[in-house]
Amino acid sequence: MKKRIAILGSTGSIGTQSLEVIEKNNDKFEVEVLTANNNVNLLIQQAKRFQPNAVVIANPEKYKVVTEALKDEPVKVYAGSEALTQIVQMETVDLVLTAMVGYSGLIPTYHAVKAGKNIALANKETLVVAGEIITGLAKKKQCDIIPVDSEHSAIFQCLVGEYMNPIEKIILTCSGGPFRGKTLADLESVTVRNALNHPNWNMGAKITIDSATLMNKGFEMIEAHWLFGLPSSKIDVIVHPQSIIHSVVQFEDGSMKAQMGLPDMRLPIQYAMGFPYRIRNEFPRFNFMDFPTLDFEPPNTKIFRNLALSYEALNRGGNVPCILNAANEIVVEAFLKEKIGFLEMPEIIEKVMDKVSFLEKPGLEDLIQTNDETRTVAKLLTENKN
Repeated sequence: MKKRIAILGSTGSIGTQSLEVIEKNNDKFEVEVLTANNNVNLLIQQAKRFQPNAVVIANPEKYKVVTEALKDEPVKVYAGSEALTQIVQMETVDLVLTAMVGYSGLIPTYHAVKAGKNIALANKETLVVAGEIITGLAKKKQCDIIPVDSEHSAIFQCLVGEYMNPIEKIILTCSGGPFRGKTLADLESVTVRNALNHPNWNMGAKITIDSATLMNKGFEMIEAHWLFGLPSSKIDVIVHPQSIIHSVVQFEDGSMKAQMGLPDMRLPIQYAMGFPYRIRNEFPRFNFMDFPTLDFEPPNTKIFRNLALSYEALNRGGNVPCILNAANEIVVEAFLKEKIGFLEMPEIIEKVMDKVSFLEKPGLEDLIQTNDETRTVAKLLTENKN
C-alpha cells in the first residue's frame, strides 16, 4: 500500500521539494493532506495537481478564496489553527511531514504525536521549544520521529545498525553561511540581500537568515540533543564550506562514520519518507574528482554569537530554549524588514534571555505563555533600537 502523507507547510521550500519526491515515487507515496499559511495560489495549484483528501489554509481570511477555487475538485477545504491540529489526527494519515516555519509547527506536531502518527521532522523549532515534551510523548505513543534536516538525517543514517554502540560525540557540519571569515567590522554594513545569498542551499528567508547568523546551527545542536539523547558536551559544530559531509558520528572506539553527498534536500526528505528503505532516484551524484579538497575550520562564536547563545540556552535548560527561539523569530523578522542591523540580532536575543521569567520544568501551556511573553519583550527591544 502507498504511504499516505500529510505535509504541513506544503508551499515552503521543504514542502515543495517533498511534493517533487512524491511525484517521482507515486507508486510508493500519495498526498493525503496539504497545509499552508497564506500562500493560497500555490496551495490551490498543489491541490489541483496532487488531489489530496483535504487542504488547510491556516489564515481563515483566505478560506473563501481556496474554497471557491477548489469547488469542482474532490478536495475538502478547512481553515484556521484548530483545523491544523485536527487534520493531523486523521486515521488516513500514515506520516506527517512537518515543514512549517518556526514556532507555528509546535502545536500541530504535538497533536500528531499525541495521535500516534510517525513524524518526518523538518521543523527543528518543535524540539528547540519543547524537546522534552515531544520526545517523551513520542516514546509513550511509540511513534517514530525521523529527522529531515540534512545534518540530523546524516547522523540518523550513520546510527542505523549501531544502536548498541555508545556514541563518543557527534559533529554537526556547517557551511558557514554567506559571511564565513568576515569580521565584526564587515558585518556592520550587511544588508538583507547579502544575508539571503546562501552559498550552497536554497531555502526560505527565515532559515537562510538563521544560517547566516549560525542560529540555525545552534537550533540543530539543541535538536540533536533531544533526537539522540546527548549532552551539549558531546555535540560539536565544525565549519565545512563545501557542504559535502553532512555530519559525523564518532563512537567510543574512535571510529567515525559520516554521510556524504551533494547538498540537495530531496535526499533526506526521500530517506525520511521511505525509511527504513532507500529508494532509487536520479538526483545528481557526488564525484570526488569535482571536490579534490574538503575544508574544515572551527566556528567563530565571538563573531557569530548566536551559536554560543544556543549552547547557553540548552545548558540553562527549562524554558530558555523557548525564549531563544521566540526572540530569534522577532529579531529575524525585524532584520528582514530592515528595522535593525545584522549584529543587533544576537544583542537583543541575549537581553531577552535575561529578562524573561525562567521556568525549570515547563509544561506545554507554560511554554505557550513563555513564547507570548518573549515576543512582547523582544518587540519592545527591537522598537527601542529605532
